[in-house]
Amino acid sequence: MKFSVLRSLKIVATSLLVVASAHAEPATQAKIDRLDAALDALIAPGTKIERVATGFKFTEGPMWREGRLWFSDLRDDKMLAVTPAGQVEVLIEHAGGLNPFPVDSYLGSNAMVTDKDGSVLLVQQGGRKIVRLDATFKPTVVIEKYQGKKLNSPNDLTFAPDGSLWFTDPPFGLMGMDKDPAKELPFNAVFRYANGELKAVITDLTLPNGLAFSPDGKTLYVANYGPKRFVNAYQVEANGNVSKPRVLIEYGDDEKRPGGPDGLKVDSAGNVWTTGPGGIRIITPEGKVLGQIVLPEVAANLAFADQGKSAYITASSSIYRINLAKRGNMPVYQR
Repeated sequence: MKFSVLRSLKIVATSLLVVASAHAEPATQAKIDRLDAALDALIAPGTKIERVATGFKFTEGPMWREGRLWFSDLRDDKMLAVTPAGQVEVLIEHAGGLNPFPVDSYLGSNAMVTDKDGSVLLVQQGGRKIVRLDATFKPTVVIEKYQGKKLNSPNDLTFAPDGSLWFTDPPFGLMGMDKDPAKELPFNAVFRYANGELKAVITDLTLPNGLAFSPDGKTLYVANYGPKRFVNAYQVEANGNVSKPRVLIEYGDDEKRPGGPDGLKVDSAGNVWTTGPGGIRIITPEGKVLGQIVLPEVAANLAFADQGKSAYITASSSIYRINLAKRGNMPVYQR
């Protein structure tokens, strides 16, 4: 499948846009498909999915911080926050690092994570770099090059339990993708940053996207958006390298539902919650699918919140929430 087709799947139509909600409301078209009884221990039977806010252009990069969900709107070039009651605040205009911003492009900010000092690291997809935000949201560049060559466009990022920063670097921020003349690196890598050193740990994936670690840090999960769509699990070595890759889940060409392996998270029991065609799959570490969260919009990512008692989902024009029976695994550093 051509990259342009994959890109059109990722950047879904947003014809459902309405004014942002001032309060949470039931998501009547959303549902939970229970494929195994073990899902009841993770999401209690009868749990409802709520739409917390809507009216955005393309939501991504969620992070729970200081009692609110922080997230990006890639197409509107903003970084925002929403309260559990649905009150929205714009935190940064021109969050993607480009000014002027190409109208309706997907070059705004993306993932964000709290660092050990309490500051926020933010991916600027259009700017092709990772920046640190100070208390006034002023950005300072942290990572933008590897061995003297500019990054493609960082996408998702997370801290490992050992304190190292890992991020994916697909070419989604380049209009021509892999064929764009501005692309300087010969691969689309998963990087590890520790002690001031940046290392390309995985270089054989075509479109690495979401990534997360098991609670003990011994397994790394990475989503590959395409052309072959799958989530890999890697054994993490003491030196920061990975080995023994295995496919956790793979989607065949016959899977025609919208969406793909984009963002993912791991709960406190080690289950993987990954976006995929048709919604969010909930998968055991052994690869058994327990169920799926189905939404009326394509889900791009999710974040555990409120000490892991709930999950917020960024899905096209909206933010959704679901309460959990089993706590999600919260980030290494929080605020």
